[in-house]
This record gives sequence, C-alpha cells and structure tokens, in this order.
Amino acid sequence: MSPINKLSQLDLNETYSYADYLTWQFDETVELIKGKIQMMSPAPNVLHQSISWYFTGTLFNYFVNKSCRAFAAPLDVRLYNKRKSILTNKEIFTVVQPDLCVICNPEQLDVQGCNGAPDWIIEILSKGNSKRETQEKFTLYQESGVKEYWIVYPYEQSVHQFVLNEQTEKYELITMYSGEDKASPALFSDLLIDLAEVFAE
Repeated sequence: MSPINKLSQLDLNETYSYADYLTWQFDETVELIKGKIQMMSPAPNVLHQSISWYFTGTLFNYFVNKSCRAFAAPLDVRLYNKRKSILTNKEIFTVVQPDLCVICNPEQLDVQGCNGAPDWIIEILSKGNSKRETQEKFTLYQESGVKEYWIVYPYEQSVHQFVLNEQTEKYELITMYSGEDKASPALFSDLLIDLAEVFAE
C-alpha cells in the first residue's frame, strides 16, 4: 500500500481505525469520530490560546508531585465504550485531541498518548467548532466514561461544568460559572480556578 501523505488520498466517507490514522503522513490535523475523519478547526486564535495557557499553568502547578497528570493538546486520546477492556489500534475508531485533559490512571498512558477515557476534559470553544464540542464530543465523552467535562465559552466568559452520574451514566450540568466566579472541579474540590484571570485577555 502506498503511503498516505495527502488528505485528498483518503475517502472522507470511509471508516478508518486508529491503526490507519497512525500511518497518515500529511500536515493537516484531524480527529476520528467513530471512524469518520473530522477536520480540526484552523489554528486557535489568541483568546483561545491565552485561556488554554492559563489553564495549563494552573493545572501543572496543582498536579505537580501528584499521581494524576495534566496534558494540553496535541495529545491523541483514544476513546471507546467504557465497558470494554483496552483495545488494539485496529479496534479503536475514535481519537480526539482535547484542549486539556487530566489522567489519573498511569496504565492508560503510552508512547502514543492516552488509551481510554481521561478523568477530566476541558474544551475551549472556537468559532466553528461549538457543535462538535457541545454535541458530538459531549456524547463521546459521556459514552466513554469521562468523569468530568468542562466546556469553556471564551466570548460569553462562562464555563459549563458537567459531571458523569455513575448510576445513569449521563452527564449532569452541575454549575454554569460566570467570568467573575472561582470554578472548582468536582474531582479535585481543593482546586480553585479564578475565571476573572482566565478571561482577563
């Protein structure tokens, strides 16, 4: 099989696995959502990056010398139904790159990224990707067992905090933080994030 070095060589209607994804050598950044190629948004703007940078610094400082680890994009996160054991690359059909994620199980980390659901994911909306983060990824993260999911709205200066209900296996909207609040994840209640500083840009 000839190497795939251009996105145009792929059929966007075809279903691909993570094993296929690893062989691609083109410059474009893509995600796989249930086997279908999804183009990433253009390079994030300054506001998005400023918010991401603040979260990254805050999470780094909090998790240093702790067992959980925080990562900023790009990091391949392979997702599948949480009832399944770790799958091979050929059996995985979803790989995403969350803006930020926290992983507490070291066995999920390998040289390729994260194999399985992170404990906490933060997505920062950009113009053009809001449907993906609020609908498609919301469902994916819920199905795969991401325990806490934050959606950050830069222009509205707000954060929606969703926590997975273990009984119903559905997300519950716990808090809608405004830009003046101090936000705290349910998983790490002693971590306070000053949203006034997050949105200071």
